[in-house]
Amino acid sequence: MASTTRRPSSAADRRAALEERILAVIEGLLQGGVTYTELSVEQIAQAAGISRSTFYLYFRDKVDVLLRLSGALKSESLAIASGWRPTGPDGGVDGLTRTYERILRHYRTYAALLSAINEVAAYDPAVREVWTAYQEQFVDNLVTVLEEEQKAGRTPADIDPVLAARLIVRGGGQVIAGQVAGSDGGDDAAVARELALGYWYGVYRRPGAGGPDHGD
Repeated sequence: MASTTRRPSSAADRRAALEERILAVIEGLLQGGVTYTELSVEQIAQAAGISRSTFYLYFRDKVDVLLRLSGALKSESLAIASGWRPTGPDGGVDGLTRTYERILRHYRTYAALLSAINEVAAYDPAVREVWTAYQEQFVDNLVTVLEEEQKAGRTPADIDPVLAARLIVRGGGQVIAGQVAGSDGGDDAAVARELALGYWYGVYRRPGAGGPDHGD
């Protein structure tokens, strides 16, 4: 007797495949010089080989596309950042440098998407809110790290973990976005190193600090 069981994930698979296709389409269009603001739903649908009606079956509008596509960008980069600990197997300045390099490589994979998000976040409250919430996840992770280090006596007690984390994350985020948008990647290693040194010496080499001596 033939099985009548249907794959419960078929709809999710179709959505994932469509999102992947649209991401590739958007990357191609943006690399051609058009901005995301200038893109129309008609252009996206036509380039993806679907009708406008099919597009609207999956997305409310092109801002919804941007918010959906940002999921992969956010989840993997947060996983990379969360995997680093100052005294872990890959700790210290050298390990932090490698972490920043991995984040840069990941963002370069989604360079067009990152550019579109930064563009639209400047004027669209929904995108700005989602992107800010995404950054706050990085801040929360770093606050946890700094508090752990303070409790262990490796980071000065006078550091405000929340303020320090926001400065590091937001400042680093701007540097990374600018690097991905304005460089071919040839100096990514040098930029990653400077980001790591700025973090490390700002947190562990302040007066009175006796931080871990891994790789510095």
